[in-house]
Amino acid sequence: MEQRPGLSDPDAASFAWRRFRRILHYMNLVSIACGAGGVVILWLSSGGVPWIFAALTFAGIYATVLLAAVLMGLMFLSNGTGHDEQVIDPLEGSFPDD
Repeated sequence: MEQRPGLSDPDAASFAWRRFRRILHYMNLVSIACGAGGVVILWLSSGGVPWIFAALTFAGIYATVLLAAVLMGLMFLSNGTGHDEQVIDPLEGSFPDD
């Protein structure tokens, strides 16, 4: 299996971080849509809510979706650049299930 250079190679790192930022840009739009959709559903189902409640609901939904996107994006960034394969497991082979 070929060892990928990971994030230590400037070209690979530049490409990976550009892709990560592009994905987060689109996920930011998705997060805004989810937050707005949640507020609309809440507004329609309750017949109107105070603006602070609507704003905090939007912020909570937006932050939750965006945080999930960031964490998943970092996981794919780490795996996609070969960074995960560079980790040395000191306990490898120590357990019968390995």
